Amino acid sequence: MRKIKFFFKIGFYSANIILITLYLFPGSIFGCFLYDNCYIQPQITKDLIAGDFIISSNHIYAFVLLSSLGIFSFLNTKKINFLIVYLFLLSIILELFHIIIPFRGFEMSDLFGNVVGVILVVFIYKIIIRYVKN
Repeated sequence: MRKIKFFFKIGFYSANIILITLYLFPGSIFGCFLYDNCYIQPQITKDLIAGDFIISSNHIYAFVLLSSLGIFSFLNTKKINFLIVYLFLLSIILELFHIIIPFRGFEMSDLFGNVVGVILVVFIYKIIIRYVKN
């Protein structure tokens, strides 16, 4: 079990570094490699539309992955609540940085995608913990 947690922690810390690098890079690293154009952002799937809100699917995927790795890394520890706060703050702060980063722009759909990704994982975690304890 210790080796599995260690693996998840390495994944979580690596995903943090990669995500922060991708967010703070002026332009799109993936666009540079895939399209030879640093101003084009690749889209994995179409964005979700929920009523009047558009939610970025790419951002949901990124934060579901990061949040899942974090939850598995710190499962059954006292740091889990700190992790949840960290994930929410990270999802908001990284998108706010797009206001000042050249060739990037703040978008509410991206912010919603970040937060929805974190909420999905935390919600599933809370449900599982409730039923496993009982």
